[in-house]
Amino acid sequence: MKKLFGGIDLTWKKLIIFAVLIAIYTAAMAIIPFTAETSFRDITINFEWWILFGIIIISNSKSPKDSALKCFVFFLISQPLIYLFQVPFSWQGWNLFSYYKYWIIWTIACLPMGYVGYYIKKKNYLSMIILLPMLFFLAYEGCGYFTSAIDNFPHHLLSCLACLFFIVIIVLNLFDKTKIKIITFSIVAVFTIVYIIIKGGIISSEYETYKTLDDFDINFVGTINVSYYYGTSKGKVEVVTSTDDIHSVKVNGRKNGKYEFKITDEDNKEYSFEYYYDEESRSVVLNKK
Repeated sequence: MKKLFGGIDLTWKKLIIFAVLIAIYTAAMAIIPFTAETSFRDITINFEWWILFGIIIISNSKSPKDSALKCFVFFLISQPLIYLFQVPFSWQGWNLFSYYKYWIIWTIACLPMGYVGYYIKKKNYLSMIILLPMLFFLAYEGCGYFTSAIDNFPHHLLSCLACLFFIVIIVLNLFDKTKIKIITFSIVAVFTIVYIIIKGGIISSEYETYKTLDDFDINFVGTINVSYYYGTSKGKVEVVTSTDDIHSVKVNGRKNGKYEFKITDEDNKEYSFEYYYDEESRSVVLNKK
């Protein structure tokens, strides 16, 4: 395992092959239907695996410049290929590349991050400080996966364990001094505890958002109320504002699915709505029926 973090002769040829193979695997996880809502598809959405790949590349680079360029090229090749391989299998077709605008920002950021990240190879306290943000992010991702696993067991349980595993192997294999290892683990543990306290626990991964009803060009009269709701075990809807100008609802979701509710105004006119919660992207789409 230690060879993975500094014992590989990472030539440009190996880097490019690695980028292509990872792109093929990631695209496959996005395409194969049975991977939906599982840990296997998380690599297509979240960062934990890509953090690990970046640290492996940095650990096996020969200079700050080499580290920056290899991180940049790895992401420059792998990310567009992931979308390209999905095009023939996706209903979105070439429109999939609209998502790439987010990843290109991270790809460009690989240049300074890879350059500075090279100094984790010094295995000293400066290395620890440079590495900590990545470890914090892994801890943050792990907490999110844990709450998802609690709500929808065993969804994302493997990803939760992977985040913990990545933190352990990165620290154990990058640092030689026991003291630095202990301090690093302690800081990450404190960060995780503080994050959980601020968040208010990790019991539920309920997603909450606000949706305006005025986008549907309905002329509500007076106060509006939720008169009927289907699916209370999986989510909930409540009116958060009701004025002459704005009518909104707060919608919640915990598990994939479609939820229905009705709104009544002071003239007892009913309007039916439905919203779809996507656990994977943690998003809500509201429609009028």
